[in-house]
Amino acid sequence: MAIDAPAQIPRERIQELIDREEQRLDAATRRSAETYERARIHLAGGVASSYQLRDPWPIYLERGEGPRVWDVDGNEMYDFHNGFGSMIQGHAHPAIGRAIRERYAQGTHFAAPTEDAIVVGDELARRWGLPKWRYTNSGSESTMDAIRIARGFTGRETIVKIFGSYHGHHDGVMVSIGVEYGRIGDRENLQSLPYGAGIPQAVVELTVPVPFNDAGAMERRIERLTEEGRKPACVIMEAAMMNLGIVLPEPGYLEAVRDICTRHGVVLIFDEVKTGLCIAAGGATERWGVKPDLVTLAKALGGGFPCGAIGGTEEIMAKVEDGTVYQVGTYNGNPLSMAAARASLTEVLTPGAYAHLDHLNDRLLAGCEAVIRKHNLPGYAVGVAGKGCVTFSPVKIVDYETFKANQDQDLAELAWLYNMNRGIFMTPGREEEWTLSVTHDDTAIDAYVQVFEAMADDLVA
Repeated sequence: MAIDAPAQIPRERIQELIDREEQRLDAATRRSAETYERARIHLAGGVASSYQLRDPWPIYLERGEGPRVWDVDGNEMYDFHNGFGSMIQGHAHPAIGRAIRERYAQGTHFAAPTEDAIVVGDELARRWGLPKWRYTNSGSESTMDAIRIARGFTGRETIVKIFGSYHGHHDGVMVSIGVEYGRIGDRENLQSLPYGAGIPQAVVELTVPVPFNDAGAMERRIERLTEEGRKPACVIMEAAMMNLGIVLPEPGYLEAVRDICTRHGVVLIFDEVKTGLCIAAGGATERWGVKPDLVTLAKALGGGFPCGAIGGTEEIMAKVEDGTVYQVGTYNGNPLSMAAARASLTEVLTPGAYAHLDHLNDRLLAGCEAVIRKHNLPGYAVGVAGKGCVTFSPVKIVDYETFKANQDQDLAELAWLYNMNRGIFMTPGREEEWTLSVTHDDTAIDAYVQVFEAMADDLVA
């Protein structure tokens, strides 16, 4: 999707606006600055996760209700961050609150199964068409356990992942995520590179990256690995990449990947931690009609509580049932998390909720696209159901290589600042997408588009 002769916005103008907006945000978040000074005494970096960092200080939140959040300075904002995509139900949803109150009075943890765990498993099996499920407490745990199950099933160790995709913070997938353009390597032989320190090189070498939206390159790499005696246990991938903004699968790509994995006897894992319940009742598996062998869920599943899940075929999950693979965790299936997930699945994320999300996102994408065309900006709007973004690139992004070569990081930074300064809360990461909630309405969508147009007006003034 090439953009026709986009406007050449002077870099000095972009930097001038960034400087202005940074000063405005800093002035409006002085209590966050004070909180940061207290927090950094014993919290490393003043935050609970490195993804919460921001220079010169993080934005500390106080509360949320429905589609809105308030920071410690009292700034009220529409929440389009939604906990990195976890809160598609909106904040403090009454149905989930009621379920939690009732569950709390009956006990919050037993390390034993409860009725809600059965109901949630039944509902997930119905939605994804995969018969067997287990629970975890996060997306990282889900992908870690799914890879272990695939290795136990196949008896093989190598895993294949998409270059640039994030699948959690365990060693096996902290490989070939965010690196400089010049270190990516040849497309047919992309480099296995650790994402930060502390990851053993021996583990890095077991993870082999391939490009997204290129089934031919994936198959050729699998064939070479097989010839080397390193046939993969699995391919783990997002059906749509969700940490480069959004990169959708090209027509026929997922079907080709499914066929490749089937023919080569490689387990196909769809990481639906970010797609999942945010884009359809049955996630990407339903949206694009391609069924993996294993699927991993988390984030939105718990309705604000730590909760993950792994779904799989009878044949593969038999390795868990017969004890070949140990899938364990003290808090797996925690009663509070299961109560929240059950209420979310049965009372909140209904067919009507997904129709509402589709309506909102269609309006938001159309509104942003209209602004882009009106001002001839270098970019385009892309999304699906509860997820979307504006990608600042003069060409269509199809994989990590095209993203690193073309994405305008300064414009992405500026867009984040404009949002934060005008009542739109977005993720600290500039390569993330928006997440809607079922509590957003047309007024919230209009507010987002108005902020985007204000930035566009200032850029071309």
